Amino acid sequence: MVIEITASNFALLSKVEQDSRIFSYAALLNSLSFPIQIIIRNKRMDITSYLKELEEIEKTGKVQQLKNYIRLYRAFIHDIVTVNVVLNKAFYIVIPYSSLEGGVTGVAQSTQKGASQIQIFAQTAKKSLQTKTSSVLTQLQKFAMSARILEKEDLIKLYYDTYNEEANMQVEQIESGVGATMITKGTKKNKEQI
Repeated sequence: MVIEITASNFALLSKVEQDSRIFSYAALLNSLSFPIQIIIRNKRMDITSYLKELEEIEKTGKVQQLKNYIRLYRAFIHDIVTVNVVLNKAFYIVIPYSSLEGGVTGVAQSTQKGASQIQIFAQTAKKSLQTKTSSVLTQLQKFAMSARILEKEDLIKLYYDTYNEEANMQVEQIESGVGATMITKGTKKNKEQI
């Protein structure tokens, strides 16, 4: 099973909150009686649509002071994008199942062919994974973070995005004369000045 965890900015937390997160994380690791895999996925983001949306709000705004603030904010975001790469971080905990967990009978069931044996093995694996997942979710609640178990559609999307990342993205130069790059998803789009 795969659990997706929402990210929080650790640097923005108070010292007490940071210590609480560290101790909760240590408690999570110490409570485990089975292996897990922690995946941190960094994905480049295209924020050109966000900048265009800000530009539209600025054009249609009625209050001049608000339009000035939006213009300054848009310029600030543009400067950040040209200097830094904007990343979306996603955190996942993968909980595996091994036929060795069922002992000798579990290994024997996993090697036997037959619809009923496969179904029994799948049910045993599912029960074991659900128990492990509920244990991990209980520990994650101490972090005060939201977490959810990925369903079939979410897993398909995650695997597709992971293994086809280069096919979905293209790097384009910003035409404003800066050597920074922008990432766009999908088919090649016309280059536009931000």
